[in-house]
Amino acid sequence: MTSERGSITPLVIGFATVLVLLVGVVIDASAAYLQRQSLDNLADGAALSGANEVRGSAVFSQGLDGDLAPLATDLARSAVHDYLRDTGALHTHRGLQVAVTVRNRTIVVSLTAPLDLPIKVGDLTSGRVGSRGAAVVQVGR
Repeated sequence: MTSERGSITPLVIGFATVLVLLVGVVIDASAAYLQRQSLDNLADGAALSGANEVRGSAVFSQGLDGDLAPLATDLARSAVHDYLRDTGALHTHRGLQVAVTVRNRTIVVSLTAPLDLPIKVGDLTSGRVGSRGAAVVQVGR
């Protein structure tokens, strides 16, 4: 009969460490996904808000010919920033960066913000998350 001596403690500690690391990765990945989804919603809402600015001199100078209505660029940008302020996005997402482009009768809103993860590991878990939303106003006949 052979004697099997040893301790199972290192094996349990090893498995526990791997399990804790996996849980941390899942938590951080879920938090990053939810932050991106939040930015998706904000970008879409801001783009729709900007697209509502079909008025001003753009309508008179460019008319409503074609399928898409012209956007008043300054009013559209202002509407995007008002939307983000009114929804509290600037407080919810610290360091939010906003880029608004109005081109070819389309408004595109790009948002980026620093990742705010629950489990931080130095610079390994730092980064930014971003989203883009676009809208146009189609002229009905």
